[in-house]
Amino acid sequence: MANFEIRRKAGCAMVIPAGDVVATSVSELRPAMRDLLRAGVQDMILDLAHAEMLDSTGIGLLLAAYNSISKAGGTFSVVKASDEIVELLRSMRVHQHFSVSGR
Repeated sequence: MANFEIRRKAGCAMVIPAGDVVATSVSELRPAMRDLLRAGVQDMILDLAHAEMLDSTGIGLLLAAYNSISKAGGTFSVVKASDEIVELLRSMRVHQHFSVSGR
């Protein structure tokens, strides 16, 4: 069973990990997100309501997703991130590439 949920509506997909976005979960998330792009998703939202931690592999996933969807003319955003994750992404200036919002 996957450790994430995907909700689709037209050309938009919301990916909701069941927990932290770290090396062990990224191995499942990355191919699922790639499949969404191949299926024609134009807008992707990563809902981090259940995540308390984001490691360097997770940040790499976010940047790769942003780059891939941008090349396809779409948008990528992160929503419902914890204060700590929002601060991490802001301190690394990742929020300058795509929208990041907190809980």
